[in-house]
Order: sequence, then C-alpha cells, then structure tokens
Amino acid sequence: MSTSTPPTAPTTPFDDAAMRDTLSRFCTGVAVITAIQSDGQPAGMAVQSFSSVSLDPPLVCFCPAGTSTTWPKISAAGRFAVNVLAADQEDLCRQFAVTGGDKFSGVDWRSGVNGAPLLTAALATIECELADVLPGGDHLIALGRVTALTPPERLRETSPLLYFRRTYGRLTASPSASSAPSAPPAGTISSKSASIASARSRSEA
Repeated sequence: MSTSTPPTAPTTPFDDAAMRDTLSRFCTGVAVITAIQSDGQPAGMAVQSFSSVSLDPPLVCFCPAGTSTTWPKISAAGRFAVNVLAADQEDLCRQFAVTGGDKFSGVDWRSGVNGAPLLTAALATIECELADVLPGGDHLIALGRVTALTPPERLRETSPLLYFRRTYGRLTASPSASSAPSAPPAGTISSKSASIASARSRSEA
C-alpha cells in the first residue's frame, strides 16, 4: 500500500512587524491571571490570549510569553484565576501589563475558592487548576481545568475592556440597535485615544 506526502503549502515572505500588524486586527477581550505563591504573596499578569477550550471537560487556556517572569510563579502555584476585565478597568489592566513592580499595590481583591486572588469589579472570574502546559513557539499554552465560576449574582452587566490595533476600547450600543427591537443586538467599538504600544513592549503575554 503506497502513501503520499501532502504538498507543502505555498508561503509569502513576511516579517514580525507584518504579523503583529495583521493580527492586531483581531479584537480581543483582556483578562488578568492571578495566583497565590507558596509564601502567600499574590502574583498576576495581564493577557489577551485567553480562550474557552472545552465544555466537557470544562477547559480554558491562555498563552504566557516564554520570557515572562510572572508565569513561573503562577505555574508553581498549580492553580489560578482568570479575571475578565470590564471597560472601566483600563488602569488596572495597565498595572498588570508590565514586568516587575508591585502589581497589587492599591488593588482590591478577595480570595477565591482555590485561594487565587479575585479582582473586585471584574466582569467575571474563572478559577482553574493548571491541567497542562504545551509549547507554542516563543509562548507557552497553559491549559486550565475550570473548578469554580463567578456566582450569577456577582456577574457584572457592563461592557468588557477590549484591545484592538494596540489600543484599548469598549463596546458601545449602535443607534440602529435601539431603533430595531426585532434585530439582533448590534454594537460598535469605541477606541480610547491612548495607545498601549509601549506597555505591550514590556508585557508578559
């Protein structure tokens, strides 16, 4: 029985800048990953690369940079919380988006069921056990098994913090949405004027 090797797909040359610019067109939410270290100190980092993976079993993932100094602390803890940020938490995101310093200075939080910090006023929180870590080029792919979720009464009904083309933004209602009740909900992305390109150059995810 003979087998054939699939042909190699054609490629077009591109550089890192082109890839960053292209992928910046994909709008994402923003989350802060938190954990408690063995000495009781909190650790945290801001990420865009958070995603749902599976409902059965309940799995999520995020992708820390291989050079991150916070990721080893979260990995060693073996459990973490995903804090999904709301549109009014841009300053909080900036605080967690850089390497070094006391990221929890002035931050209000409480302990989750698994001990990880849950940030007050987060849009939602997802507590996880670290299930696996896979290689992903210059990043890692951290897989988490969900163990607890924000109780329904604590979920915030507000807009999420968004990141699009290296700028924070928020989702605002489209005028056409209110004038057409039978139509699906619509919205537009309103960009903030301040770019975070400089913060991203020092980020950990």
